[in-house]
Amino acid sequence: MSRFAVPPRRTAAVALTALTASLALASCGSGDPGSASGGSFKAADCPKQPTTRWAEPASGGGTHTVATATGDVQVPVAPKRVVVLDTAELDSAITLGVRPVGATRSDVASGFLDYLPKDKVAGIKDVGKIGAPNLEAVAALKPDLILTSKVRDGRSYRQLTKIAPTVMTETTGYPWKQNFATHAAALGRIPQAKKAVAAYEAHAKKVTAALGGAAKTKALRTNIVRFVEGADTRVYGCRSYVGTILADIGTGPTDVVDGAKDGLMTELSAEQMNRADADAVFYASYGTPEKSKEAQVTGGALWKNMRAVKGGRSFRVDDQLWIQGMGYTAAGEILDEVQQRLGKR
Repeated sequence: MSRFAVPPRRTAAVALTALTASLALASCGSGDPGSASGGSFKAADCPKQPTTRWAEPASGGGTHTVATATGDVQVPVAPKRVVVLDTAELDSAITLGVRPVGATRSDVASGFLDYLPKDKVAGIKDVGKIGAPNLEAVAALKPDLILTSKVRDGRSYRQLTKIAPTVMTETTGYPWKQNFATHAAALGRIPQAKKAVAAYEAHAKKVTAALGGAAKTKALRTNIVRFVEGADTRVYGCRSYVGTILADIGTGPTDVVDGAKDGLMTELSAEQMNRADADAVFYASYGTPEKSKEAQVTGGALWKNMRAVKGGRSFRVDDQLWIQGMGYTAAGEILDEVQQRLGKR
C-alpha cells in the first residue's frame, strides 16, 4: 500500500468530514449571511425612546422657574450672557440661535468641535476643559446663566451657583432630546426648540424614504464602531446618542450590543472585531488611527472579511460629529451623511 493511500477503515470518515465541511461552507454562503464573518445580523432588542417633556414657555420679564436635576432653579426669562460647559449644551445654544459668551473646550485642536459653524462660535471665550472648567474665567464673564450636567460638573455645583443660576441635567448622551428641552426652557427658547425638533423629525423621514422606505430600512442593520486610544473598541448600542438617531431613521444595530451596560455600548477586542459586522458599518476614531488601533484592525483579515467591508458599506466618519456633538445641529448633519452613504444610487 502506498504511504499516501487512505486506509479503508478511514475512507468513510474522511468522506463524511468532507461532506460536513462542504455543507458548512454552503450554509455560510447562503442561509446565514452573518455566520461566515462572525456577526449575527439579527436586530438588537432596542427599547422605545422616551417621550420628551416640555415646560410651558416663559412670558413677561424677570425670572422663571426651570426644573433641573438639582431641583427648581430661577433663571432670567431672556438670559443675555450664557456660559456652557459641555458639547451638548453648546450644540443646543447654537441650534437655538444663542451665542454663549463662554464655553469649555473639547479635546481637539480647534477647541470647539469642528462641525459647528465657525461664524456661530467666533468670539466665544475658552473657560477651560470639559469637566474641569476654570471657575475664575467663568466668573470673569459675568454670566447670567450656566448650562451643564451633573455628570460633568456636579462636584462644582455650589461654586457655580455662586457665579450665576446653574441649570444641570442629570447626564449627557442618551437623554439628549430631553436635555435639549431643558436647555430650551433655560434659554427662553421653547417655541424655537419645538420648530428645530419638528424639522429634525421631518428630515429623518426623508432619509428613511431615501433608504428605500420604512420596511427596507427596518431590515437594515447598521453598527457604529469607535476606536478609542487606550481602550477596547466600542460598538454603540440603542441607548446612545447615535443609536437614537439611527432609530429615528428606522434602522439600528445588530444584537452584538444586547446586554450592553445601560444600553450604551459593547466593547470588543481586536480579535473579536468580526462580531461588529452588519449590513453597514460606520466607524470613527478617538485618537490617532495608530494609537486607537484603527489602522491595525482595519488593516487586518477579520475586518477586511466582514460583509459590510467587502460590500463597500463600511464608512469612516468624523468622531467629533458622530460621537462628541450630541445635539440637533450635529444630528442633522449625521442624517445627511447617512443618506449620502446609504441612499438610493
